Amino acid sequence: MGGAAVNTNDRHGNDRLKDLTSWDADWRGLRVVVTGIGVSGFSAADTLIELGARVVVVDAATTAKAEAQADTLKIVGAVDVLLGPNAVLTIPEIDGEKPELVVTSPGWRPDQALLAAAKRAHIPVWGDVELAWRLRERKGRKTADWLTITGTNGKTTTVGMTESMLQAAGLKAIAVGNVGTPILDALRDPVDYDVFAVELSSFQLHWSHTLSPAASVCLNVAEDHVDWHGSYDAYLADKAKVFENTRIACIYNAEQIETERMVENADVIEGCRAVGFTTVTPAISMLGVVEGLLVDRAFIPERKDSAAELAALSDLGPVAPRHLVANALAAAALVRAYGVEPAAVREGLKHYLPGKHRIQPVSKHGDVLWINDSKATNPHAAAAALAAFENVVWIAGGLSKGVNYDDLVRDQAHRLKAVVLIGTDTAALEASLQRHAADVPVIGQPRSETEEARTSGTDGSGKDVPPIFGDTVMAQAVAAAARIAVPGDTVLLAPAAASMDQFSSYAHRGDAFIQAVRDLVEGDPAEGKAQTTEE
Repeated sequence: MGGAAVNTNDRHGNDRLKDLTSWDADWRGLRVVVTGIGVSGFSAADTLIELGARVVVVDAATTAKAEAQADTLKIVGAVDVLLGPNAVLTIPEIDGEKPELVVTSPGWRPDQALLAAAKRAHIPVWGDVELAWRLRERKGRKTADWLTITGTNGKTTTVGMTESMLQAAGLKAIAVGNVGTPILDALRDPVDYDVFAVELSSFQLHWSHTLSPAASVCLNVAEDHVDWHGSYDAYLADKAKVFENTRIACIYNAEQIETERMVENADVIEGCRAVGFTTVTPAISMLGVVEGLLVDRAFIPERKDSAAELAALSDLGPVAPRHLVANALAAAALVRAYGVEPAAVREGLKHYLPGKHRIQPVSKHGDVLWINDSKATNPHAAAAALAAFENVVWIAGGLSKGVNYDDLVRDQAHRLKAVVLIGTDTAALEASLQRHAADVPVIGQPRSETEEARTSGTDGSGKDVPPIFGDTVMAQAVAAAARIAVPGDTVLLAPAAASMDQFSSYAHRGDAFIQAVRDLVEGDPAEGKAQTTEE
């Protein structure tokens, strides 16, 4: 790892922006375009209005929700809101001049017309996380430290575990960022937080420039969001930004060389350590597993010849698949770097409540287990889910995002009893199944449903969005799986693809699965109501 001082200058060299590094800096009159009026964009615009900036918000949407958000922003301060497809094609002027800054919602692609125009015009582009970092210091308020978390999979679980461990240590901590709570909202919360557990997507990292966390981790990487980033190498480069300017410890996955190389190439603050985690016996300066225990050989004085016990695998719950163990170790490494004692690690794991849609048991009916892992939006996540079960009827498919399914299907084919396809973009998955699991029956989606997937409306960046008919699709998929599954089988929803072709989100997709399973089970007169598990 290289040593580097934090560079608070924006990389575009804007003289005024380089001085905007606290809440109390002079933000008044700053001309800012905010792209997107969703959760992140609304939070950014609301914050900038409070700071006295001159704000224009643009979004391609013309929905009732977008209109309501626009009306709210107009009430709270001086802001213009431009809605509709044409609003996102060019850079709007503010008070007759070009903007000094664009703050973008994380999902907006760099090649989107307005953002590409900003680059050509040398107008700096920040994400809401970059804005939050520059606002973190405020007179009369405590400045929270940041522990930053990224990875292709496991981010939300790890950030939740990190939050739970920090709170078990008596710290005022909150999970923010991509997990759902905008970090700008947490900054404006009257609570003086000690530390933020910050979940960062590759999109948020792409638009971040000056973050300097206390500790950071990249949990894992696999091919994902290639369509957004342009290439897998570009995706990796954005993920690697999580380690830049880290002060205490860069945490990497010792079982994946890519994350270790990210740390080796990162510019960090002098004295920052590299600490690995592994699901087997750890080497020195690592966390790992020994005889059913999670142990620390990094943050103890006698680490050369001993380890500190942090928790037992049983503390993770009745089932502790490998990826969950890895997430727990990564969270433990972050908080141990921050000074949290082992006892709080264990208590945090015991009190952690897993979120929905990640290997979530839904029902056990007629000795068939139904599992919702709608959050498995890429092959890497789906592989982790499949590896936890045998004799699987797999419900899969959706927006593939340009990924390759060959490794997933080849490695997991022996577990597959049948595959039930959903989604409008299943060609790549079907081809991989034919190449590597030709003997596994594949049940396709009814053609009429696929043909109905026509675009209507746009999202914030102007991309077409199809109508939502996913509840019907999922009901048909669950019914097909039920006809195949026999006692001892697992029906697993782990789509290995994004959801927005037929659902509003992965949560909508998972909820549709849960409802379809419960409708099926409760409508079976032979069995009656099955045992179900609710979050």
